[in-house]
Amino acid sequence: MKKLIISLLGVLAIATSAWLGVYLWRSFQASEKDQAETSADIELPDRASSGSEIKPQAVVPEFPDELVEPGELLVADPPKGFIDGAKRMGFEVLEVVQLRQLEMEIYRVGTPKGMKVSEARKKLASRFPGIAIDSHRRFEAQGLKENRKKTARPMAGWPKATESCGAGMRIGQIDSPVDTSHPALKGQRIEFRSFHKKTRKPGPADHGTAVAAMLIGKSNWGGLLPGAELIAANMFEVNEAGKVIGSGMGLLRAIDWMAQKKVQVVNMSVAGGDNKVVRKAFKAARKKGLVLVAAAGNWGSAKRPAYPAAYGDVIAVTALDKKREIYKKANSGAYIDFAAPGVRIYTAVPRGGRVQSGTSFATPFITVLLAMSIEAGAPSKPSDLRKMLAGRVLDLGNPGRDDVFGFGIVKLRPKCR
Repeated sequence: MKKLIISLLGVLAIATSAWLGVYLWRSFQASEKDQAETSADIELPDRASSGSEIKPQAVVPEFPDELVEPGELLVADPPKGFIDGAKRMGFEVLEVVQLRQLEMEIYRVGTPKGMKVSEARKKLASRFPGIAIDSHRRFEAQGLKENRKKTARPMAGWPKATESCGAGMRIGQIDSPVDTSHPALKGQRIEFRSFHKKTRKPGPADHGTAVAAMLIGKSNWGGLLPGAELIAANMFEVNEAGKVIGSGMGLLRAIDWMAQKKVQVVNMSVAGGDNKVVRKAFKAARKKGLVLVAAAGNWGSAKRPAYPAAYGDVIAVTALDKKREIYKKANSGAYIDFAAPGVRIYTAVPRGGRVQSGTSFATPFITVLLAMSIEAGAPSKPSDLRKMLAGRVLDLGNPGRDDVFGFGIVKLRPKCR
């Protein structure tokens, strides 16, 4: 009897261990699925690739193919014979775009039918090593709806601007479409161009209109620099599934246009993943003298950096509420540079206005301060600009620069003419 009891206990122990192993494995799979579902439209850094300096980040797992433009890759400056070689492998060149200002040639390439984008990228890269080949990444606008009316200048504690404040300055914006007929923007100096795919409709104008009105909207809407000129580009479009996406190709076309228009600073209240082709284009843009400012991202993550903010030559901005506490959904990490108001700001949107929150709405404050500093003679090198602003901040969080607030909130106030 004693031997029988021992044997039964042994069988029970093995069964329990097996059941526990299955349970833990299923829990792990569920956790992985949850992470993928709540991290739409972002991509992780590729450490092995060359290009612009990337601020140090944690390594994270690869994102699934559904977070990219299905069936498409982007290739920068392919070698002679690329089209024939790719065709023999089952790829198709869908579009060739000349980024003349950046001196780059971008190919939009269709992948073989039935092949995953990640697999196609590796296959094509192995055939043509050493060139920038990546997925056609999607990006997303960084803003969330809320409920209360407070415009940009009051939220920052800045006095109301005169309508000529910012006259002579030229600011760039890469975002969604802009409703130039909105009362906050009608009559303002805006040149708008859309870079959506010809076979698709442009995305809605809500986000782009809000950011544009913050940057150069009329003073009664709290515009930061009402007298400045805005060069605004749309990179958002509605895909075949009816989803609004930020096109990687649209971003590339837009940054090339910014270089052509010779803007002083480019505001990018968008976020996505690292991309070899985009990174190369941004490095070329910096050589053309563009100063680039981007939203830090609203994923609430310390492990998944948002791009383009995480590129070394881009100034990354996070968001604060009126108590100078960090926005609860803001990303953190070694790439965060500065903090600015970005919670419950009343913004212009088509047919009216609404309160919104996000790092999108903090970014224009730093864009404007940099534009005014450059206009006053400050050097346009990113490291010099960081140093300049870092000497004029209210330190928040841990002493010195930290991964939550960056250097802190900038204490500069625009002097308008």
